[in-house]
This record gives sequence, structure tokens and C-alpha cells, in this order.
Amino acid sequence: MDAMNASGVPHQSRPPREGMLLSSDEAFVETVTSLWPEDVMHWQVLRSGRAALDIMFVTPPDLLVVDMRLADLPGDAVLRILKSENVYRQICAVLCMDEATLHGGMDWATTEADDFVLLPATVVELRARLELAMLRATRTLDANPLTHLPGNTSILLDIQTRIDRGEDFGLGYADLDNFKAFNDKYGFSRGDEALMMTARIIVNTVRAVASGSSSFVGHVGGDDFVFMLPAALMESACRTIVSRFDAIVPSFYDNDDRARGCIVSTDRQGDVRTFPLMAISIAVVFNHEGCLQHAGEASHRAGQMKKKAKAMPGSSYALDRRCYGDAPSADGTAKGVPPTIPAQRDMYDDSDGMGDEVDGVDGGGNRHGGAHG
Repeated sequence: MDAMNASGVPHQSRPPREGMLLSSDEAFVETVTSLWPEDVMHWQVLRSGRAALDIMFVTPPDLLVVDMRLADLPGDAVLRILKSENVYRQICAVLCMDEATLHGGMDWATTEADDFVLLPATVVELRARLELAMLRATRTLDANPLTHLPGNTSILLDIQTRIDRGEDFGLGYADLDNFKAFNDKYGFSRGDEALMMTARIIVNTVRAVASGSSSFVGHVGGDDFVFMLPAALMESACRTIVSRFDAIVPSFYDNDDRARGCIVSTDRQGDVRTFPLMAISIAVVFNHEGCLQHAGEASHRAGQMKKKAKAMPGSSYALDRRCYGDAPSADGTAKGVPPTIPAQRDMYDDSDGMGDEVDGVDGGGNRHGGAHG
């Protein structure tokens, strides 16, 4: 993933983004192309709208800046032609015009621009409008269509940003158990309701637990969610999410299944199988004193912890302490572990080299684990 800074453009150590500028105004071209260093934004400048369309249909840019004053084709016409092809609708496009054009009557309902800039514009305003347009386009494209929570791109960006800042934070990866069986029996509409319920539980819990601290909730897709909080707040959030989920989820089942405590269904091979009521499994990894180097490492560790959490019955969570070490302190917590997290409970530790060791907590607060693999 190309990590971006707060302005929405890549860090200079990353490959530059590709920008296309359509304008014949030399002064405007010079202003736009000097907004960022070349290793941050690489510009291709064209003076013909038709020539630009031929290129964009082959290699679409990350950012398109179009001057309305093109000689061969008005800027808004270029955007209408480009975005009439559905695959190109995600291109971030900013239309630039003078005040006379703006007051001349723009039909914004048919103008395929993500934003506009009124010329002449200061360098500060121009850069800010372009940065905001890119950020807004990324969020819109990335958002999950059901829950409207940030998706994969935003999730990875937020993880990497926290790692780069050296934050001491926890990453929770929540996954629903037996969701497919529920979805198969009750249908997609009921399944979507269950996902929305899960999203609301996580969002409301994180907001309440964070109490003004830096937090994040994202929807990876399907029945997978991600949330981030300061490390010391993670276990409290996990406990609350598990408790609220288990209290609400039975209401999604018909009376017979709820009374039985499971779904009885026939699989594709014709065998009768029983599936327990849905449960939520949460895998938690921590970044402490820079132990995580990149978002990929965080995702890999979360995947390991997810297997541990899902191996326990019912709703559960498993916490990874590899970033903290295992030397108990006077108050019974592991060295560096937030005080809310007991050292020898609901933790994963492979420091002895004997294999995976995990203690986890299920929805009833019961301790599981301690077996070496």
C-alpha cells in the first residue's frame, strides 16, 4: 500500500501519484505542476481534450485537473465523455473555471467533477482543494456500501500512519462465526441486518471506550471488521463488544432455532449438520515501542490471533503480547502491558520458542488455552 500523509498525497519515499493537467494557460500549468515535488506527484500536461481522452482510456491518472478553457473541447465535456464509461468514474477530477463561466450557468447535475476551483486561485487554495478532492474520492470509493465504514485502503493507511507515528495502539480484528450458515438459511437481507448490527455495536463501543482518544473503525468486507484504540483500552472494548453481541444476536433467529440454540441445515453433500448461533471472535495485536514495522506485519499477526480466537467456543477474544514481553511486574502485569491486561490471561506468547501458546477469554469470561502446538 502507498502510505499517504495527512494531505492525501504519498510520502516522498513512495512512488509518485500520476496527475494529468489539461490546460493551455502556461502560467496556470506552471502553478499546478509546482504544487508538489516530482517524486510526490508526477504531472502529464496536455492542451487537447481529445488527445487526453485517448491517453486516459489506456492509462487513467490518479488525479485529473481540467481547465474549462480548452480550445478543442470544453472541460466539462471531457469529463462527461470520460466518466460515461463506468470503469473510469472513480478518477478524481477537478474542474477549473473563471467567475464568468461559473455565473454563466453550470449544470452541476450533469457535470462529472468531484470539485471545482475558481480561477484565479492562490497556491495555498489550489493545493488544498486538490488534496481534499483526492482524500474525498478515496474515502468515497473505499467506503463499504452497506455500513459506509472505511474499507481496506483506509484501514491500511490508518494502521501505517499510527505505526509511522510510533503510537502505542491496539488493533482489533473482529470476525463472525457461523455467519454463512445464518446467511444461507435466512437470506441476504437478514444477513445484512446482522452485519449492520455488528457494525453499530463496534462503532458505539469504540466511541464510548475511546472517550476522546484516537480511535478508528473499518469494515474489511463481509463479516470482518477492524477497530483501533489506545492499547490500554482494548480489552475493555473487547469485553463490551462480546457482551453486547451475545445479548442481541439471538433476536435475529426464529423462535425454533433460538430455543434449540442452533441451525439445523443440509450441506451441499446432502448431510444434515447443526450450526451454533452466530458468535464474534476478536483478534488483538499491539504496537508497543515500535515493534510493528508496517501494516502488512500487523495484518499477518492479526491473522494468527484470529485462528486462536476462533478456536475457542462461542464469542471470544485473544490478545497478542509479543510486543510486550512476559516478565511479570509487581502488580501482576507483563512488562509494558497496559495494566488492564493481566499477564497470564487471554494472551498469546511464543517467546519460549516451543510453539504457539495462547490464553483466551470466551464470552462467559472463561479462560482457555496454555497448550503448545
